[in-house]
Amino acid sequence: MKVAIPTNSGNVDDHFGHCEYFQVFTTNDNKEIIHEELISSPNGCGCKSNIVEKLSSIGVKVMLAGNIGGGAINKLNENGIAVVRGCSGNVKNVLNDWLSGKIKDSGESCKEHEHHHGEGHGHGHEGRDCHEHGHNH
Repeated sequence: MKVAIPTNSGNVDDHFGHCEYFQVFTTNDNKEIIHEELISSPNGCGCKSNIVEKLSSIGVKVMLAGNIGGGAINKLNENGIAVVRGCSGNVKNVLNDWLSGKIKDSGESCKEHEHHHGEGHGHGHEGRDCHEHGHNH
C-alpha cells in the first residue's frame, strides 16, 4: 500500500496545501516500509493543483494529514485516496503509529485559525464543507 504524508522539515505539515513536499511510503502486507520517495509540492494551494491526481496516479491510497479542508478531502476521496486527519509529529513515527492502529481519523476538518471568527470562515476554496464535522460555533 502507498501512503502519502505532507511533510515540512521531517514532520507532518500542519497544512496540506502548503507543505514542503510529500513523502510517499510503500508498505508490504507485514506493515513494513519497503520503499520511500519524495514528491515535490506544487507552488500555491494544494487543492488547486494537480498534486492529488499525481499522487493517485502513482498508487497512493491513504493520506496521513494534519489540518486539511473539506474541499481537499473531497478531491482526495474522489481520486481514491482516504484521508486520516489530525496527525502530527515525526513523519516515520506517525506512519508507524498508523500502521500499528494507534492513529485514527480525528473527524475534524478546517482546524485553522479562521474558526475563531465564528461564522465568516475565510477559507475561500475550501470553506463550504467546514461545518460538516460537528464544529460548535
